[in-house]
Amino acid sequence: MTTSHVDPASGEALHEVTLTVNGMPHRLRVPARRLLSDALRHDLRLTGTHVGCEHGVCGACTVLLEGRPTRSCLMFAVSVDGASVTTTEGCLEPDGGLGHVQQAFQDCHALQCGFCTPGFITTITAYLEDNPDPTEDEAREAIGGNLCRCTGYQNIVAAVLRAADIRRERAAS
Repeated sequence: MTTSHVDPASGEALHEVTLTVNGMPHRLRVPARRLLSDALRHDLRLTGTHVGCEHGVCGACTVLLEGRPTRSCLMFAVSVDGASVTTTEGCLEPDGGLGHVQQAFQDCHALQCGFCTPGFITTITAYLEDNPDPTEDEAREAIGGNLCRCTGYQNIVAAVLRAADIRRERAAS
């Protein structure tokens, strides 16, 4: 990470950060205090990552950092220089179709307002990599760190189980 420029408007030093986001390389110049969530949303225009509580509690900002669910509102972009990040936009099938978790959310009507959905999509995507055949109780535990104000979580739990089924079906074809 090198200071490569000064923002004329703020006088802040800008730091060059290289990220691979959803499989695409990106080079950004950001202030040291720019949050990863803000770099994704404002600098890269990937607005699927939502910012809710800005304290890491709600999970709406969850992205996959090197494949692991991470609260992007708690990370400075400069601290992940060189990393690989997957947002909800990157949880698609290789052909651009809905990913298994996205399809399951649609099939199970697992969203209402949709604000929390990106965090659930990334969290569940990573969870199913490690736990491809969860029970209902395990599915509940897996989503326990993400908050939704609209649903009773029943359909989200159903979507976790459905996503596991879709994942297995697609792997078998």
